[in-house]
Amino acid sequence: MRFHFARTAVLSLVSAGLLAGCTTAGGKARVSSASYIAAMQGGVISRSGVEIDNSDKQRALEAEYRALEGSPGGQPVVWTGDGIKGQVVANAPFQVGAQNCRQYTHTITPEGRAEVKARGTACRNADGTWTPLI
Repeated sequence: MRFHFARTAVLSLVSAGLLAGCTTAGGKARVSSASYIAAMQGGVISRSGVEIDNSDKQRALEAEYRALEGSPGGQPVVWTGDGIKGQVVANAPFQVGAQNCRQYTHTITPEGRAEVKARGTACRNADGTWTPLI
């Protein structure tokens, strides 16, 4: 039981560190969480045709990033906003040159309307950001 708690605590701290603000470690700058989201260029949520407010869009983009960065293939990353919800499912990673890439599907469900599915592919950059392929 003690091991499980310690493992959970360490994983939480590591996850928080990945999304922490910009710092310098060993002379190499780390990118802030805002930079990770900006690098996604609006993600597939912006190409879905669904209009959502900025705070919900931020939640959706964070879910896209989490699915791409660390979710096992096929496992949904769920988010909930104000009158809207969604889930992002990334497929298993594949290589394009030296980059890891993943295809993913973002299902958006606005309250009282039919769900919308948007699909995309993104590749991971050396600095940890993901760039969508157009």
